Amino acid sequence: MDTEVLTRGERAVPASDNPLWWRSAVIYQVYVRSFADGNGDGTGDLAGVRARLGYLKDLGVDALWFNPWYPSPLADGGYDVQDYRDIDPRFGTLDEAELLIQEALALGIRTIIDVVPNHISDQHPWFQAALAAGPGSPERERFWFHPGKGENGDEIPTRWVSSFQGETWTRTTNPDGTPGEWYLHMFTPEQPDLNWNHPDVRREHEEILRFWFDRGVAGVRIDSAALLIKDPELPEVGDKKGPGQHPTEDRDELHDVYRSWRQIADSYPGTRVLVGEIWVADIVRFTNYLRPDEMHTAFNFDFLARPWGAASFRESITATLAAHAPVGAPSTWVLSNHDVTRPVTRYGREDTAFAFLKKRFGVPTDPELGLHRARAAALLVAALPGSLYIYQGDELGLPEVEDLPLELIEDPMHFRSGGTDPGRDGCRVPLPWAGERAPFGFSFGDARAWLPQPQGWSSLTVAAQDADPASTLNLYRDALRLRRELPELGDGPLEWWDDAVPAIAGHGSSTAADILAFRRGDGFACVVNTGDDPVELPSGTSLLLSSGPLQAGRLPGNAAAWLRLAPRASASDPSRTTITTEQSAPRG
Repeated sequence: MDTEVLTRGERAVPASDNPLWWRSAVIYQVYVRSFADGNGDGTGDLAGVRARLGYLKDLGVDALWFNPWYPSPLADGGYDVQDYRDIDPRFGTLDEAELLIQEALALGIRTIIDVVPNHISDQHPWFQAALAAGPGSPERERFWFHPGKGENGDEIPTRWVSSFQGETWTRTTNPDGTPGEWYLHMFTPEQPDLNWNHPDVRREHEEILRFWFDRGVAGVRIDSAALLIKDPELPEVGDKKGPGQHPTEDRDELHDVYRSWRQIADSYPGTRVLVGEIWVADIVRFTNYLRPDEMHTAFNFDFLARPWGAASFRESITATLAAHAPVGAPSTWVLSNHDVTRPVTRYGREDTAFAFLKKRFGVPTDPELGLHRARAAALLVAALPGSLYIYQGDELGLPEVEDLPLELIEDPMHFRSGGTDPGRDGCRVPLPWAGERAPFGFSFGDARAWLPQPQGWSSLTVAAQDADPASTLNLYRDALRLRRELPELGDGPLEWWDDAVPAIAGHGSSTAADILAFRRGDGFACVVNTGDDPVELPSGTSLLLSSGPLQAGRLPGNAAAWLRLAPRASASDPSRTTITTEQSAPRG
């Protein structure tokens, strides 16, 4: 294989790589702890991932995104990082990580890693040094140490609320046993926030980027990317008005950070992408992070949070594509991740929207309805312009595990809610690979997985679904194969197919309001029936793929279809509404 000339010791990158690969890539999220156990200790590891690379190749993915694999006390599932330049020994070694990156690349699969810049573990050497050095020391300037309010400093410096609920300040104890300063943590007390106004913090993260780019990673996913910069005056939320004035979120100074990161990424051969986790409601401020000299893409959480329905989905798709167009960035589409209730469960509920603070125990769900909708949603997002993210297990149609023993729950969201929030462990249960009983091939023999798998998962294993042509796994495989083969799919324009909707909804009790239909180019269309009754497919079309079997040639309720279209005579139809995302110039 021809390769680029290498500099700074980085590994081989194929010279024939498309520099715009990221604009239409299918990216598979690997939660290492729960993917596959290669050494039989009940915890997923890099050896397990390496052994399953063939599965990922057959699935048809272009890249893997790994949640944090660094040494960590796991106070928050690895997002409390102790050392950014090593691998947690429970997962393997740095040498294994380098092998995995290269073995995946040999199969045409790139690697994206998670970087967690907002905070570190309280066991990180920097924070331990800050605690030991005491008030006023240079070591403490890398964090947000501050005296408390009140006569004795007993009151917290601000009333900022944690993303995990609860207070955001913890008081230290001085060497003589007296109460000391407070330190800021927007998440758990084990995750002290870094002070991004300090040059050491900026320099360290730039070096972390170079460390992993030198080892061949194709990009980084930036955790909590809009939270890094804090207002040093520590105002309360709402004290200062206007865009960019929130004391802890989406501050304008952030863009200088990501411009410097982009310069580093662009200094490497091939395209090394920056992917932001950005929860910003204002769509314009969201896309400001995607200007040509900042991030390449960011997660689009708007679609994920929407309730089931054609109008809801169309509104999200239209707004997302329109907002991305001026900055020339592709949108991203994702149905779930390691933080979100799985779609099979979410779409089976009366309230199908998602919001972190609405998670509760005992919410009824219809798993059969949820699976139908999740399969339809998978075809919908796979047909949209831009890149596609798949969270491990969604390709198997796994539901949320909602009956985990309380004593096994580890997620701090559960504990900080006072036990009312079930937490996120239910979507992190280890994958079932084969067999009739747990651990379903996740670990060797009878090794107990770190979280228990439901016994009913025997029908959901990779082996069981591999043998069933109608399985969710084979639906994903077929969809990703067609996505690669069909020139209309991936990056490019989308056109709402409004003139076909009345005919589609012309029979039964389903209405036009239940139908979502769009074309990609002149030869492909996607139709989604979000109602409960079957609908007609347009005349002059042939079926490429559907999320469920047709009923007397009609598309059933809560289902989606991909269609091949006959060539049309004219492109001047006034009912056509086309949304285009302008393609960026190649970078390499």
